[in-house]
Amino acid sequence: MRVNEAGPLRSAQRREAMLDLVILSLHFFICFLISVAIWYGPKCFKDADPCSSSTGTVETSPDGLIFIGKEDDIKRSRRVTAKVDGREVVVFYHEGKFHAMDSRCYHEGGPLRLGEIEDINGQACIVCPWHKYKITLETGEGLYEAINPLEPSPTPQWQSKGVKQRIHKVTIDNGNVYVSPPDLSVSFDSDYFAEKYKNNGDLAMEKQSNSQVAE
Repeated sequence: MRVNEAGPLRSAQRREAMLDLVILSLHFFICFLISVAIWYGPKCFKDADPCSSSTGTVETSPDGLIFIGKEDDIKRSRRVTAKVDGREVVVFYHEGKFHAMDSRCYHEGGPLRLGEIEDINGQACIVCPWHKYKITLETGEGLYEAINPLEPSPTPQWQSKGVKQRIHKVTIDNGNVYVSPPDLSVSFDSDYFAEKYKNNGDLAMEKQSNSQVAE
């Protein structure tokens, strides 16, 4: 007696064809996801800092303080940005202390949230990533190195330009970190760029910066 093998053979071929189709579909889907990640990746992570948290929803306490985040979270991330009365503020946690200041450098509006913290002349300073301006975390003073030509053997010494960056008061209460609204009766150089970056001003300022670099 001869056994008809055509039926089982065709079934096996159909299963193989279906498997090939599933594998091909998965391949195209993975390629699509990779293409989306490549296309949107730079837009999503532009000016991003792996050590900082992004700006979140702002909550105001009854006494007018602006809630920034949980104390433990900021200690872990070391820095976080938030909107305080419409202006972007960066909060640093450095050597056991919290510091808050306008996030845009008083010089040209560089993103201080991306800067490195250095000890300069015994003071913790944030260094602007654009032009390396040094700003003290404690007072917002701009520091620069200069020599006294009247000295017999002049050596560079760190000098203060005065307070240039607006500093914001930080309050810790019950494990929460708050920042006080700015006192606008006193002005600082960083106020100019704080205003420029309000209300979607980031894009225009970034384009201006890019054009300056190109020149």
